[in-house]
Amino acid sequence: MPSLFEPIKLGAITAPNRVFMAPLTRARGTRDHLPSELMKTYYQQRAGAGLIISEATGISPQGLGWPFAPGIWSTEQVEAWKPITQAVHDAGGRIFCQLWHMGRLVHPSFLDGQPPVSSSATQAPDLAHTYDGKQPYAQSRALAIDEIAAIVADYGRAAGHAIAAGFDGVQLHGANGYLIDQFLRDNCNFRTDEYGGSIENRIRLLREVVQAIADVVGPERTSVRLSPNGEIHGVNDSNPEPLFVAAAEALAEIGIAFLEIREPHAESQLRVPDHPPIAPKMRKVFPGPIVLNSEYTLERAQAALDADEADAIAFGRAFIANPDLPHRLETGLSLNKPDPSTFYAQGPAGYVDYPAAEAQAA
Repeated sequence: MPSLFEPIKLGAITAPNRVFMAPLTRARGTRDHLPSELMKTYYQQRAGAGLIISEATGISPQGLGWPFAPGIWSTEQVEAWKPITQAVHDAGGRIFCQLWHMGRLVHPSFLDGQPPVSSSATQAPDLAHTYDGKQPYAQSRALAIDEIAAIVADYGRAAGHAIAAGFDGVQLHGANGYLIDQFLRDNCNFRTDEYGGSIENRIRLLREVVQAIADVVGPERTSVRLSPNGEIHGVNDSNPEPLFVAAAEALAEIGIAFLEIREPHAESQLRVPDHPPIAPKMRKVFPGPIVLNSEYTLERAQAALDADEADAIAFGRAFIANPDLPHRLETGLSLNKPDPSTFYAQGPAGYVDYPAAEAQAA
């Protein structure tokens, strides 16, 4: 079985190791959703990852409802991303852009007071992050068929923008209770048309969006992230195994570069699984590389590769506090601990000031 520190082919690119940087919302863009100069330093520091998957990046104003998060729908945003991707490449790294539509999780304050959109007219639990603090989510409205076609086109356009901005590929954010997940899972999708009801219908938007992205950038530069197990942002499914196996089969038919699966383990501190692991069943029908994510340690990560459960592992919080994470893991060095109070703060603290091992030793 391969080591975490061996190369892996992912469609059009080859990653030098299997320690990937998971997408991490950090809220260091501008209020107008432009990437910032500070982000260039942050991503360049972490270029030793086998692959960086960028923070979730909005495909349209309709789909982005997180303060200071970046977008990729405008020429100005494309130009602002270019120095960041170039900095990663100059440091020897590779970076994919994660494409994001938040669906019902966009607060109306981002939409000039209009309701957010989703598969059906539903409301998320808990509170939304806004520029005026946390506020209750609002009731969404169901997308009309012609609006769905427009969103599919938005994804394709954003994918083209990402390549123009210098990204090596794109990842569709189909996980964590956002728009794609709101169509996939049956406690949120109550449609009676061709996008609701049966599993085939509920995976239709996923299939259409991934095909639209692949048509623009090529399937060899396309990936997808799914979260098949457990409730998140109020979204869940009554029978997730056949749903996500069917989703994996559809992605295999398109021939995407890799599939990332975020699935909590039994001892998870962040999310609790409510179903036995689904990733192994998805792996049986998806022949490409599988990347697993969720609170992995070095030992759990290598064990997953040894058991042929995964081909690579995406690390999240560990990369926040350890810009040189692959080096630290390979050499057995201790890890810095992340400070949650700075996860979504603006400015450099808790963002670009975590030391690499060499600087720490000095």
